[in-house]
Amino acid sequence: MDLIISLFSGAIVYAVSVMYAGIGETFTERAGIMNLGVEGIMLMGAVSGYIAAVHTQNLFLSFLVVLLTGALLGLVFAFLTVTLQSDQTVCGMAMLVFGTGLSGFIGKGVAGVAANLKFGTIKLPLLSQIPVLGEIFFQQNLLVYAMYFIVPISTFYIYKTRYGLKLRALGENPAVLDAAGENVFAMRYGYVIFGCMMISISGACVSLANTNFWSSGMTAGKGWIAFALVAFSSWNPVILTAGALLFGFISCLGSNLQIYLPQVPTEIYSMLPYIATVVAFILSTGNFRKKHTAEPAALAKPYDRESR
Repeated sequence: MDLIISLFSGAIVYAVSVMYAGIGETFTERAGIMNLGVEGIMLMGAVSGYIAAVHTQNLFLSFLVVLLTGALLGLVFAFLTVTLQSDQTVCGMAMLVFGTGLSGFIGKGVAGVAANLKFGTIKLPLLSQIPVLGEIFFQQNLLVYAMYFIVPISTFYIYKTRYGLKLRALGENPAVLDAAGENVFAMRYGYVIFGCMMISISGACVSLANTNFWSSGMTAGKGWIAFALVAFSSWNPVILTAGALLFGFISCLGSNLQIYLPQVPTEIYSMLPYIATVVAFILSTGNFRKKHTAEPAALAKPYDRESR
């Protein structure tokens, strides 16, 4: 029973570390902007939050730094893709390389330095005492608890509100919104910045919650998993949650199997979640999927109001 609790509890922690990025990218792509730089932004969020934690010893200020880092990167990415209408694939890869390189450079000073500050486990009164379920769901950190609310709120916003309808229209046919008097460019700026802030929080999950250190490239491909989950989930936060939990379970399963099957190289276990990502991505695209797709029709297509 202890193994089961540890396995599922760890799966939730792993899942949340990619879900912030996944939900952020879902909103960004719903707005018609594709951001391939998720991994780089996650690394920037991870290193900026950790540097702030080392120097301020204040978790609230560190989290604010994480949000500001994401907002700044989002503003730059929005300027490139929305205002300048540059190729979104190229801009995304540039953001990936920039974030990966810069995070490694500015993080040299805190590599190996203990911050002694992290989002620790908080046991919720009464709920944490529920047998099994309480230990799995209600003995987690604050970022995990926040995600319990973010998923339903995001789903309600996208599918049940007037603003969500506008968001979906923004990714399907921005010209219609423009003709109705909506500011397409401002809306895309807002969702890109919001998406990057969420992605940055995913990085903070790795450096300030899952661990308590910084090392170059420590997100280890979680950004790509989050990106793949968006397509796998058909841009639906609920399905994205299920996919993230599945990958979290596979990752934790690999870690536990090392104890019982030590003769198998550890690299094999480390590969499991990424193999699952590739398989899921194949199944979510191509001939395995129905001809109808939930992909926003205007995704990765710059909007030029003069071409209406």
